[in-house]
Amino acid sequence: MPIPQQQDAPGTDEKLKPHADHGEESYRGSGKLEGRAAIITGGDSGIGRAVAIAFAREGADVAIGYLSEKEENDARETARWVEQAGRRCLQHRFNVQHRAECEAFVERAVKEFGRLDILVNNAAYQQEQQSILDITEEQLDGTFRTNIYGYIYMVQCALPHLKEGASILNTGSVTAMKGNPGLIDYSATKGAIHTFTRALAQSLAEKGIRVNCVAPGPVWTPLIPATMHRKHVAAFGKDTVWGRAAQPAEIAPSYVFLASSDGQYYTGEVLAPTGSETTR
Repeated sequence: MPIPQQQDAPGTDEKLKPHADHGEESYRGSGKLEGRAAIITGGDSGIGRAVAIAFAREGADVAIGYLSEKEENDARETARWVEQAGRRCLQHRFNVQHRAECEAFVERAVKEFGRLDILVNNAAYQQEQQSILDITEEQLDGTFRTNIYGYIYMVQCALPHLKEGASILNTGSVTAMKGNPGLIDYSATKGAIHTFTRALAQSLAEKGIRVNCVAPGPVWTPLIPATMHRKHVAAFGKDTVWGRAAQPAEIAPSYVFLASSDGQYYTGEVLAPTGSETTR
């Protein structure tokens, strides 16, 4: 269970207590993504690392993006697990808030792998506030530029390289369905991501490109102690049916399903492993 703790943003897995489970010892692949290449933003830790490990064990090369020098050790650890699975891993430090940096990341990944089949938009920012009056212009701008502008930029840059059968996966949230009084701006961006997913799926259907969203409930990642009050960290996830937050390893299979041929009939969907009853 989480213990009261805080980190300066962005948080890192190496300082997380206890460490998250990304499937390092548990995930078993079966070739569902053999020969494919994927980009994962926010791939250094948390859900992004779990997805990178799962994709690699399913046969995909993986490019992981991350924001800061502080996260480089986490990124190297993710790369180690990807390479241990026999796949290539490209690490790229960039800021999804800037379209030019998104384009540079995509172009580097395509040059390295010679193709692009899967885009996972996963980078996220949140900052808990007691009141909407406490949300500064700087926070509001940062939350929207990371959580929805960044998703749109990454799709714009990746789309010219995606062919029929490709998949775009967006990370949404239970907050888009239920709201969260301490994460008002974050909840709003996640609602935008869900709607963006549905609209983009309709737009790209004729190209044979599927677009889906995974909307987790509480997940134990470095984002939590880096953006929430200590007492909320200790209680994180206790309001779910299971009485705990999910581990990233429990969320990653949803991404594998939607990216693989197993999910070939799915597009415009929001798959919600929230640990609770949800409505859309």
